[in-house]
Amino acid sequence: MTDLCYLSATDVLAQFQSNALSPVAYLDALITRTEAVNPAINAVTETYFVQARDAAQQAETAYAAGTARPLEGLPIAIKDVHHWKGKHTSQGSYALGHDPDDTTDPMLERLMDAGAIFHIRTTVPEFCLAGVCWSNRYGITRNPHNPEFAPGGSSGGSGAALAAGMTPVATGTDIGGSIRIPASACGLVGFKPPHGRNPDGAPFNFDRYNHCGVLSRSVGDTALAQNIISGAHPRDHDSLRERVVIPDRFDPAPLRIGFSMDLGYAPIDADVRANTKAALEVFRAAGCQVDQVDLGWSAALDEDALWWYSAMHFGRQALWLRDKFGGRMTPYALNAAKAAEKITPDLAARSWDAQHAMYQSLGALHEIYDVILCPTLAIGCPAADHDPTQPGFTVNGVQVDGEFGWDLTHHFNMMHNCPVMSVPSGRDRHGVPTGVQIVGRTFDDLTVFRAAMLYETHAPQQFIPAAGLPGFGEEGERT
Repeated sequence: MTDLCYLSATDVLAQFQSNALSPVAYLDALITRTEAVNPAINAVTETYFVQARDAAQQAETAYAAGTARPLEGLPIAIKDVHHWKGKHTSQGSYALGHDPDDTTDPMLERLMDAGAIFHIRTTVPEFCLAGVCWSNRYGITRNPHNPEFAPGGSSGGSGAALAAGMTPVATGTDIGGSIRIPASACGLVGFKPPHGRNPDGAPFNFDRYNHCGVLSRSVGDTALAQNIISGAHPRDHDSLRERVVIPDRFDPAPLRIGFSMDLGYAPIDADVRANTKAALEVFRAAGCQVDQVDLGWSAALDEDALWWYSAMHFGRQALWLRDKFGGRMTPYALNAAKAAEKITPDLAARSWDAQHAMYQSLGALHEIYDVILCPTLAIGCPAADHDPTQPGFTVNGVQVDGEFGWDLTHHFNMMHNCPVMSVPSGRDRHGVPTGVQIVGRTFDDLTVFRAAMLYETHAPQQFIPAAGLPGFGEEGERT
C-alpha cells in the first residue's frame, strides 16, 4: 500500500494506460493513506472523496474506451488558495471562505480538462502570509519527516501531503517562495515559473511577484504538470502567449554553473552548507563547470526591496479585514496589517530601484553561466509552531528576521521572470530535508529543467522515495 502511494505520477498514468492499475483502486489507496496519516500531520482542510470516486470510475471507463485524456484519473491535491467553482476557499482565515466560489481558477481548469481529479484541499498559513504552516482556523501542519518542525509555507499542506504519500502532485503558489520553501523542507521538487507562464485567477494574476504551479516528488512529474498548465488563457491578461513544452529528456551535456552559498550576506546553517556543497559535487561529477560567484547583494539592499510585500494584494488582505475579523487573526497576519498601514507610494516605488539593482548582478552572471545555484533555505525549517513576529530567531548563531531571514527564495520573486526550481540536497541533523535552488535566465525554463534532470539522474538517492519515507505506525502516528 505504501509503495503504491509513492509511485510517481508518470508511473501511475502509465499503469492506468496498460490496465495494470485501476484509477479507483489507486484513489482508494490514497484515501486510506490520508485517513491514516493526516491526523498526525494536519495537512488537509477538506476532502472530496465521494466526488473523486465518481470521477475515478469515469476515468476507468475512459481508459477502457480508449478516450483517456493526458491526466485521466490522476488525483491532485489543491492548495487552499485556489478557487474551485462551488467549493470554499478560506486561505486559512476565518475571514474568508463563507460563500462558495463562483469561478474556477485557470490552472485548476486546465488540470481538470486534462482529466485530473481533486481529492483533497491542503492547508496554508493565514492569507498565505508565512513560510510556516499554521493558522487559528486549522491549527498546526507538521513536517512528515519530523513533526516538531514545519513543512514550510505557504504551500505547506501541499508539501506535507506529498511527503506523506497522500497525493502524487499538489498545487501551489509562490509569492515569496511558497512553492520552493515547502519543496525544500519536505524533500520535494518545486518549480517557480516565470510570471505569467502559468495562468492564474484574479486578483493574484495582477501580482507580478506571484507564480502558480505544482509541487511533486520528481522533476519528471513537475514537467508533466507544467506541460498541461502553461500557456495563454483568455481570463488572464498576464498569461504569456509563448508556451514552453518540456521534453522527457535532455542532452546530458555539462552545464556552466555559478553558485553562491549565501547570496553575499545571509548566515547559513552548517548542515545546509554541507548539503549544498555535496549537491555542487554532483554537478562537478557530471562534468559541469562550477564556479563560486559574487552577487554583491546585502541585507540593506534586501530590506529596501522587501517593501513590495506590503504593497501587494495578499500583503494587504489582513489590513482590509482586520476591523471585522482581527480578533480571530494570527499574530503574523496582524503584523502584516501594520506593515501595510505604513506603506506609502514612495516606499513601494523605491523598492523597484532596489530590485533593479539586484538584477544588475544576476543578469550579468547569467550572461556567463547557464544557471545560478544557491541553497533554498538557510536552515532545514523552523519549528512547526514558529511565530515569525517574535524576535530572537537565529541562524548559525546570528539573529535574523523571523519571517524573511531564513529563506533565500523571496529574492527571486523580485526577479519576476527568472524560472527557479528547488530540488532536494539531503537532510539536516533533525532529519528535516534541505534543498538547493536552480535559478535560470529570464524565461529560460528549459535550461532549469535540464539542470534539474541532470542532477536527479546523478543523485536519485536524494529524492523521495529513494531518500526514505516518513515513518508512520499502523494508526498513522509518526514513528
